[in-house]
Amino acid sequence: MNENTGDRAAHILFLCTGNSCRSQMAEGWTRELKRDEFEAFSAGIEPRPVDPRAVKVMGEVGIDISGHRSKSVDEFAGQELDYVVTVCDAANEACPFFPGRTKRVHAGFADPPRLAEGAATEGEALDHYRRVRDEIRAFVEAMPGNL
Repeated sequence: MNENTGDRAAHILFLCTGNSCRSQMAEGWTRELKRDEFEAFSAGIEPRPVDPRAVKVMGEVGIDISGHRSKSVDEFAGQELDYVVTVCDAANEACPFFPGRTKRVHAGFADPPRLAEGAATEGEALDHYRRVRDEIRAFVEAMPGNL
């Protein structure tokens, strides 16, 4: 459990624009690697369906996010959150105010769909997703020290 939250795991929300890729990966990694310390959620400013390539590259490392659904940040209004981590610059700029003791942290990651736009092959496109997936893993592994 977390020293800042008493006897419960810290509630952490990963926020990006679409809740389709980066925030979904961050939620998946946190549930896998830090389940004793954090209860993880993800949401988007303008939710879009979960990106199939994100599902694929997370599956490659044994994390199934195929059952995740995109959620609006509005679904978390009034919820007690200890941390809100924006994982893209647009979400950082548009992040709504969270009352109380919620700590906001920005950890910007490149946008895999945008990086993959110029890919010559599907394998090349997936390499962009894998790189960002691994960067997000490193961020999650460093929690809570980087929050």
